[in-house]
Amino acid sequence: MSKHGGFTLIELITVMIVLGILSAVALPRIMDNRAFIGAAFHADVVSALRYAQKSAVSHRRLVCATLTPTTIALSIAALNPASACAAALPSPDGAAYQSKEGSIQASGYPGGGLLYFQPAGTITSDGAGATIYSGSIAITGRATPIRIEGATGYVE
Repeated sequence: MSKHGGFTLIELITVMIVLGILSAVALPRIMDNRAFIGAAFHADVVSALRYAQKSAVSHRRLVCATLTPTTIALSIAALNPASACAAALPSPDGAAYQSKEGSIQASGYPGGGLLYFQPAGTITSDGAGATIYSGSIAITGRATPIRIEGATGYVE
C-alpha cells in the first residue's frame, strides 16, 4: 500500500486556531502606530521650538510660538524692539507643525500657550521679556517631556 502525503484534519484545525490567536493578540499591537505618531509630533515640537529660537537670534526680532494641544504656530515681529508678533513664520519646508492624530497632544506649556523667543536668545512667557520661562512640555505617549531652559534658550 502506498502512503499519501498531506495534513490531517486535526493538524489543519490546530494551525487555524494558532493563527486566530496570533491575529487576535498581535495584530492590534502591530497596527497601533500611536507610538510612532507621538514620536513624530515630539520631534516636530522640538524642531519648531529650536527653529523659533534660532530665527529670533538670526533675525534679531521677537518670535512667538503659539502652542495648542495639537499644533504649533510661529510668528515674527515686524520690527525690533517689539512685544508682539505680527507676521506668520512658516517652517523651513512650509509644512504645518501639527499632530497627525488628535489623540496625540502636548500639555504643560505656559498659560495661554504663548512662548516668546527674544532676540537675545532667551525664552520668556511675556512679550516684553521680563519673565524667563523654564519648564517642560509633555507629549501623549512619550515618557520623556520636552525640556525648556529659558535663560539659555535650550530646548531638549
